[in-house]
Amino acid sequence: MKREKMTVQAGKSSRYRRKEITAAYLFIAPQIIGLTLFVLVPLIFAVVLCFCSWDFMNAPQFVGGRNFWNVFVFDGDVFYKTLLNTAIFILGIVPLTMIFSLGLALLANQKLKGLSFYKSAFFMPMVTSTVAVAMVWYWLYAPDMGLINYLLGLIGMEGPGWLADPVWARVAVIIMSAWSKMGYYFLLFLAGLKGISSTYYEAAEMDGASFWQKFKSITLPMLSPVTFFIFVMLMIDAFNMFDLAYIMTRGGPMFSTYSLVMYIYNQAFQYFDLGSASVASIVLVLFAGSVSAIQFIVSKRLVNYDN
Repeated sequence: MKREKMTVQAGKSSRYRRKEITAAYLFIAPQIIGLTLFVLVPLIFAVVLCFCSWDFMNAPQFVGGRNFWNVFVFDGDVFYKTLLNTAIFILGIVPLTMIFSLGLALLANQKLKGLSFYKSAFFMPMVTSTVAVAMVWYWLYAPDMGLINYLLGLIGMEGPGWLADPVWARVAVIIMSAWSKMGYYFLLFLAGLKGISSTYYEAAEMDGASFWQKFKSITLPMLSPVTFFIFVMLMIDAFNMFDLAYIMTRGGPMFSTYSLVMYIYNQAFQYFDLGSASVASIVLVLFAGSVSAIQFIVSKRLVNYDN
C-alpha cells in the first residue's frame, strides 16, 4: 500500500515537474525566438555574405576572398581611418561622459531645491530628436554666426573652424555626443549614489575623513557596479557612433569623422556592396566582442558587489 502511494506521489511530482519545465520554456521562448531571428540568423547571413557579391537586386554570387581584399587593401586607406576615428571617439566620449555624468550626480545628490527640474533638464537631450540636436549644435559650431565662436570673439579669441578642420571636427563630434548622452548616465549614477547607505559616510565623518577620502574609499567602491555598467554601455554607444556624425559632417572633412558604422552604411546602402559591408560588420563585432570580454574579465577584480 505504501509502495503504491509512493508511486502515485512520484508520478504526480514528475507531471508537476514537467509542467514547470514547459512553463519555463514558454516564458523564455520569446527571448530565444527574438535572439535567433534578429541576432543569430543575421550574424550567420553576414558571415556568408563576406564571401559573396550581392547588391540587393541579383542573387548572391560566391567571390571567395575578394571582399576582404576590397576592404583591407583596395579601400584600405579609408577603412583603417575609420578604425582610427572610432578609437578616437571611444577614447574621447567614454571618459568625458562618465566624468561629467558622475560630477552632475554628485552635485544632484546634495539637498538642492528644484532637483526634479535639474533631472528633467539634464535628461532632455535623450528624448530630443537626434536631427534637432545635431542641427542646434551645427549652428553653435558655425564659423561666422555660431554662438561658440561669437562668445570666444567677445574675449578676444579667434574661434576654430569646428566643422572645417579635421582635428576640431573630431573634437566637435565628441563634445556633442558626450553632451547628448550625459543626462541618461547622470540618472544612473544618481540612482547608484542614492543606494549607498548614509551610515558609511556618518562613520567616516566621525573618523574625520575629508570629502576626497570619503569619495575614494566609499563612493567609488560602492558605485563600481553602476560604473561598470555605464562603462560597458558607453563603449557600445561609441562603437556604434553614426547618427550625430552623419548629420553634422557626413564623415568629413577628409574622412576625419568617418566612423566604422558609417563605412558599413555607405558600403551597403550607397554603393550596394553587401559583401564589403558584411566584412566591415564582422570586424566591428570582433572588436566590440573582444573589448566587452576584456571588460568582464577585468571587472572581476575591480567591481565590488558587496553591500
